[in-house]
Amino acid sequence: MAKSLFLKNCDVIVTMDAERREIRRGSIHIVGDQIVAIGADLAPPETVDEVLDLADHIVCPGLINTHHHMFQSLTRAAPGAQDASLFGWLRALYPIWARLTPEMIRVSTQLAMAELLLSGCTTSSDHLYLFPNGARLDDSIEGATEIGMRFHAARGAMSIGESLGGLPPDALTESEARILRDSVRLIETFHDPAPRSMLRIVLAPCSPFSVSRELMRDTAALARQYAVSLHTHLAENRDDVRYSLERYGRTPARYAEDLGWLGSDVWHAHCVQLDREGIGLFGASGTGVAHCPCSNMRLASGIAPIGHMRRAGVPVGIGVDGSASNDAAHILSEVRQAMLLQRVRYGPGAMTAREALEIGALGGARVLGRDDIGALAPGMAADLAVFDLNTVAFAGARHDPVAALAFCGPISAAYTIVNGRVVVREGELTTVDLPALIRRHNQLAAELIDG
Repeated sequence: MAKSLFLKNCDVIVTMDAERREIRRGSIHIVGDQIVAIGADLAPPETVDEVLDLADHIVCPGLINTHHHMFQSLTRAAPGAQDASLFGWLRALYPIWARLTPEMIRVSTQLAMAELLLSGCTTSSDHLYLFPNGARLDDSIEGATEIGMRFHAARGAMSIGESLGGLPPDALTESEARILRDSVRLIETFHDPAPRSMLRIVLAPCSPFSVSRELMRDTAALARQYAVSLHTHLAENRDDVRYSLERYGRTPARYAEDLGWLGSDVWHAHCVQLDREGIGLFGASGTGVAHCPCSNMRLASGIAPIGHMRRAGVPVGIGVDGSASNDAAHILSEVRQAMLLQRVRYGPGAMTAREALEIGALGGARVLGRDDIGALAPGMAADLAVFDLNTVAFAGARHDPVAALAFCGPISAAYTIVNGRVVVREGELTTVDLPALIRRHNQLAAELIDG
């Protein structure tokens, strides 16, 4: 029989439902993996497995991370890559990443997910695009399953190395036939398209400067054959755009269009340098964007025109990006930075706190092609983030705690509930031994950096 959970006396429930209700002194009834009732006058059920009294707490939908490279948590602040733009940063790190092992992939996935969960994130994509020394996407999936995060596992790939005019070293590339075979294996083994699914597979050739036109085209056809999503990097900085124009004679958006990489089943990371025509193509086709403000600042890539995108109808979600270019994975901090960065370029009214929060939840759901997460309503997946209003970050901001989630910070979750399961309780992970995980992660990071 499905377990039940009743959350009562919540100071504020930010539903992000169709009416965008903010319910004061509300309650939420969860049975199994879904919300069955929510409201201000909700009576507790006669029998329930657990009741949480959330007086002095604010509840919002679990936040959604649409772009990450979790293995990079092993190379945070790596010497030699601290002060470079994208291409130089990659060239400094490729030789280090060539030493990754299956254990490093699994442990780094869990470390990155721990940081996300502790900040109120319940669903994450991860773009793993290199597989040295026997590493497989299966290693990430194993780590995610154990820690309890809803996961969109993106099977990345690099096939064009330096000898063929690409950016990565040849040793980190794979044959395109192998990439496509493994993509089919992963979909047939792991992909779950059902409502409230905990695991979906995404096909994700890394970038226009590391794979061929043929792989991009064939991957798009394969994804549509199996009805899975597509993801890649696009128009991240000016060098990226220049490479596309020189090699393919197309802007990044036109290149994507030529190869079948536009549509509601596609989302691209960054798009900092997406031009006006590209924004129009994305909006007309429903192609999504993972906005990664901290990474874009760290690598001096620029400020993505998020307001223009949203007005054109482009789905936009938040991505923390890899922890070697952020170098953090705190989802609420990323939401805050998205809001502040738009204001730097476009003025103080460019993005409100509630708009930023919506991008972090509903926006991410739309980008990932899901209608079962991102809001709190009956029938939706029971993914919630709960924050204690009595912490120092909220001091002086109780008059509008919803806005405070985006304006104040850093704010950590008191509870994070994924699929009806309490994964963070009173600020502590319940599914893995975090101190032991950190110790092992640090050991592996030292091995990786020292060679």
